[in-house]
Amino acid sequence: MSQHRYYIVTDEAGAGRALDLLNDIFEDEGLPIATMEVDEARGLWEASVYADGAAEPELKARIADTLAGPFPGVPVQLEVFDDDTDWIAKSLEGLKPVRAGRFLVHGAHDRAAVRPNDLAIELEAGQAFGTGHHGTTAGCLEMIEKVMRAHPRGLRGVDPVLDLGTGSGVLAIAAAKLGPVWCLATDIDPIATRVATANVRHNRCAAQVNCVTATGFHSTAFSRSGPFGLIIANILARPLMRMAPDIRRNLAPGGSVILSGILASQRWQVLAAFNTQGMRHVETLWRNGWVTIHLK
Repeated sequence: MSQHRYYIVTDEAGAGRALDLLNDIFEDEGLPIATMEVDEARGLWEASVYADGAAEPELKARIADTLAGPFPGVPVQLEVFDDDTDWIAKSLEGLKPVRAGRFLVHGAHDRAAVRPNDLAIELEAGQAFGTGHHGTTAGCLEMIEKVMRAHPRGLRGVDPVLDLGTGSGVLAIAAAKLGPVWCLATDIDPIATRVATANVRHNRCAAQVNCVTATGFHSTAFSRSGPFGLIIANILARPLMRMAPDIRRNLAPGGSVILSGILASQRWQVLAAFNTQGMRHVETLWRNGWVTIHLK
């Protein structure tokens, strides 16, 4: 079966804004939505909606209506893939190494970029959505290292760790590579869970990371594995605000929460939702229009 995508070209902050809007409309329909950097020198990004089968004018019209307000005059473009195209790989073919602190996230083709003291995480392009968010991924990686190293009881002090909405599994792998902690990595998408499991094995972290398909906090995996000393959630602002009570309920006393997938303009709304749950702000990292927030 052929696939196609509808996309707009914008900057990094615009891609994040489009991702947020498109998820609000299409997340319940199971349509993959992704962003990727297409021209680093010019700061150009694409935000895309992927679909199977022939092009659908009605879907294109819905996407155009969703984006018309924030992106006036920006055309919604169509790309059709033939039956032999690996369209997930194509969506991430521009993936470049992401460096944050001691971490380096890279593809097999960039192994030469690994330095002697790096904590290298190797992901293959085409294995999962979400790895193109340099601002959110790098912010989370940097914050994970800061939080785990600063714990008064050492790296084990945050054990166990929860990576909520794991996607490619990169953040769970990062926590496992940093210290002797056990991590539960969950995602609502079974394909993402399989991808994360493969990445965990590829990075030799299978003894420390368990990947589970779970919708919200309804799975028994949370009660069996928690409460958690560290919860990491790199998702989107609105789902994070909805899940604030459940995140607080599954956090161990004195534990930390790292949140990202949040545009800078959404920061105060997210903080308010978690302050209502009795959590206090510790630090915010700012990266290219995105924020990563540490709460306790």
